[in-house]
Parts: sequence; C-alpha cells; structure tokens
Amino acid sequence: MKKYILIALVLLGMNTLAMGQQNKMPTAQEMTAKNVDELEKRLKLSPTQKSVIYTYVYDMSKQQLDLIKRQQAGTSKEDDVTKFYKLQNETNDNIRTILKGDQLPEFEKVLEERLSGVDRKKKKNKKGKQDKEEEVVSDISGLKMKP
Repeated sequence: MKKYILIALVLLGMNTLAMGQQNKMPTAQEMTAKNVDELEKRLKLSPTQKSVIYTYVYDMSKQQLDLIKRQQAGTSKEDDVTKFYKLQNETNDNIRTILKGDQLPEFEKVLEERLSGVDRKKKKNKKGKQDKEEEVVSDISGLKMKP
C-alpha cells in the first residue's frame, strides 16, 4: 500500500513539474502582440503601419525563439547570439523605414528604454512621487568606489 501511495506522489510531482515548465516560454504571437501593442500606443501607428510592423516583429520573434530553444537544448552554435542581435537590429531598421515625423524620435525612446531595462509604467509612478532624475553613469569611473 505504501508503495502505491509513494508511486502516486512521485507521478503527481513529475506531472506538476512538467506543467510548470511548459508555461514559462511565451509564444511568438504573444511576444509580437505585446510588442506591437506598445508601439501602437506610443507611436500612434496607422493600421497599415501596425500590420507591416506586426509582420516584421513576428518574423523576428519566431527566429529568436528558435535560437533560444536551441540554446536551452544545448545545440546552439557560436554565432547564434550574433544572429539574435542581428535580427533585432534588422527589424528595428525596417521599422524605422516606415515611421514618419515624430514617430521616429519616440521609437528611439522606446528602444532606449528597452535597452536600459526601464519599465515605462514604473517610471511614470516614480515621476509622480519625486522629481529627481537618476544619475546616469556612462563609463567605468561610475563603478569605482568613492572614498
């Protein structure tokens, strides 16, 4: 009897573990929808622009997810990281070609925020609470300990 209970608990634990691992990686469609929705709100995209950008971002997301899966499986190649960022840069360049007027500077702000890891929603909340700007350090001197 104890053996059956132990086997049932082990199987239940393995099933729970397997289900938890399946839900971690977003799909290319989910990533693309989130990305394009943010751009649509921030850049006030026309329906045509949104459609074209969706295509660019979806293609990039599919390829990047394939690269990530290969890396997780241990079958990645040396140049996969380079490919990952090259895809990103090409997609951003393609998006720039279809943006107009004040959309370009706002797109550059979006890219800068993404690179710096700034969450726009949190940034808005901080501005409301305090008007101080964070000190930005752009070289190695900022990493040195102050006496």
